[in-house]
Amino acid sequence: MEFSRELRSSVLSGDLTVSFRLWQRPQVKAGGRYRVGDGHIEVDSVEMIPFAFIEEADIPRTGEADLESLRQRAAHAGPIHDETVMYRIEFHVVA
Repeated sequence: MEFSRELRSSVLSGDLTVSFRLWQRPQVKAGGRYRVGDGHIEVDSVEMIPFAFIEEADIPRTGEADLESLRQRAAHAGPIHDETVMYRIEFHVVA
């Protein structure tokens, strides 16, 4: 699972534990382990939700300051509207 270079250390420290992705199909699966820089994460869950349903509590877990920042980061894959369905991926660091 790819993360921006500026987010990788926060992912590997365990500070970031949720990511939202605009994918045509899932690129990861629950229970899967994926390399991130010099470490690995394990995906706990993958679910699909409309962008407007993203919970406020998830925002800091993504490393973004607010919902609009999250929208802008994820929009590199295409425009994101409130009804746009996103993949919500929850994960943790593994040794």
